[in-house]
Amino acid sequence: MSQAIEEKVASWLAGNYDEATKLAIKDLQSKQPAELEDSFYKNLEFGTGGLRGIMGVGSNRINKYTIGMATQGFSNYLLKAYPNEKISVAIGHDSRNNARFFAETTAQVFAANGFTVYLFEALRPTPELSFAIRNLKCKAGVVCTASHNPKEYNGYKAYWNDGGQLVPPHDNNVIKEVDAIQSIDDVKWSGGEANIQLLGNAMDEAYLDMLKSLSVYPDVIEAQHDLKIVYTPIHGTGITLVPKALAKYGFTNVHVVEEQSNPDGNFPTVVYPNPEESETMSMGLKKAKELDADILLGTDPDADRVGVGVKNHKGEWVLMNGNQTAVLAFAYMMEARRAKGIAKPNDMVVSTIVTTEMINEVARKNQVTCYNVLTGFKWIAELVKDKEGKENYIIGGEESFGLMIGDQIRDKDAVSAVAILCEMAAYEKSKGRTLFEKMIELYIQYGFYYETLISITKKGMNGQQEIANMMEGYRQAPPSKINNTAVVTLLDYEKQIGKNLITGESWKIDLPKSNVLQFITEDGSKISARPSGTEPKIKFYFSVHTTLKDKASFDQQYQNLQDKINGIIASMQLN
Repeated sequence: MSQAIEEKVASWLAGNYDEATKLAIKDLQSKQPAELEDSFYKNLEFGTGGLRGIMGVGSNRINKYTIGMATQGFSNYLLKAYPNEKISVAIGHDSRNNARFFAETTAQVFAANGFTVYLFEALRPTPELSFAIRNLKCKAGVVCTASHNPKEYNGYKAYWNDGGQLVPPHDNNVIKEVDAIQSIDDVKWSGGEANIQLLGNAMDEAYLDMLKSLSVYPDVIEAQHDLKIVYTPIHGTGITLVPKALAKYGFTNVHVVEEQSNPDGNFPTVVYPNPEESETMSMGLKKAKELDADILLGTDPDADRVGVGVKNHKGEWVLMNGNQTAVLAFAYMMEARRAKGIAKPNDMVVSTIVTTEMINEVARKNQVTCYNVLTGFKWIAELVKDKEGKENYIIGGEESFGLMIGDQIRDKDAVSAVAILCEMAAYEKSKGRTLFEKMIELYIQYGFYYETLISITKKGMNGQQEIANMMEGYRQAPPSKINNTAVVTLLDYEKQIGKNLITGESWKIDLPKSNVLQFITEDGSKISARPSGTEPKIKFYFSVHTTLKDKASFDQQYQNLQDKINGIIASMQLN
């Protein structure tokens, strides 16, 4: 163990830390020295989205002290950003272990800094926190969650006054203030308890009323109210509001997966509480088959991501991927609004650079402006804020199983997504189709786009460096061919430069800097490489497309596209 780590451990043992923390450190010293080293070798980084990490003692872990120091730094920035103004903040949390304790710790530090603090009385979906910030006109907000990460993790997501996560310049300014907190003695831990107010049913009702206003075809729901819906909250916050939202929409035949209905930070029935994973959705699929349901939906612990199961064209239950769900939702909101006569000339939608290009095609053919922003809903929220009063935002989303419907929240929202997806299923059922059959029709109409994603994790102290080396290798020596097809375009969002690799022509990318590389091949295939900002992980996104003549050709063309992506992955030696 390095001297620097030993000194940091010694400072925790000698400092004003509680006895339980000191005992835990001593236990690691005697029994798990490698774990102790990993817990202290660096300070847990406050990134542009906040904190996320494994819970435990140490500077590289999520605990009372790292949460408190982050909150003090955030407080210091708020005081500079709003001099001589009254500052209020909203705080929420999900079902993770210690999440309530971390939320209360956050509330106490903000309150001790003189802020009015609105703390949800119990666990709530993350999107309701975004809604509450706007509803209460708060200057900022925090939700304690690690989203879909395994049970060992927790986190701290920071929001600004528009209800969106931090964007420049606030993100970097908050990071500087957090980094400036060198000791837990710099933190105001208590003294403002009278400034804390609890949020409960009244905010829930306001949020649910907002969700109901998003419905396009309430008359169709009335006719199809007995649509057979299976829902699983995967031991998370969705159970608090998703059933209520479906009831408010008018659905009367909702079946909750009981084994996964209780909020539980140990997530006892799953390995990863992520609706992107087929294993996580397996209990829901089993119940959907047993009941011969019309649709299955699952939400992650903080209810901002949604997974969808439907019957395919052969009557088999399948899980939609995030791109398919997004395309269905975008197409519905555009087509339904036009059919209902409520579309506006200045309607707009927002996608991201790693999401299917099919959304751009759907928008183009529906004569709706589609903007493409960097990955992450904070960028969607920022664009909506920029266009406020000039263009009419309808829907935004990305491939990561997230949708943001309507402009009264500014983060991905699985509660509203579940309600709208069920409305879509009811609408298609009234036409004698399933959502999967609608998806095939969209492929015929707009082109058959197919995407997949793989993640490579590099653990340990060297993980981040290995990923950085991988990205630098691609940046310095981009492949000339992928799957025997020439790479014609390189898009480097870190350098904000696009380049035609055939002609040498280059151009500026008009988006904020982001460590993303995209390779576009001669046949239109797109490969994106993007390191995670919160984990030692790099993601590769693959997108290919062709035409689909008719339903009878679907299976063969689907196989052809899968084979093409498998060829791309093999040629890049990523499997």
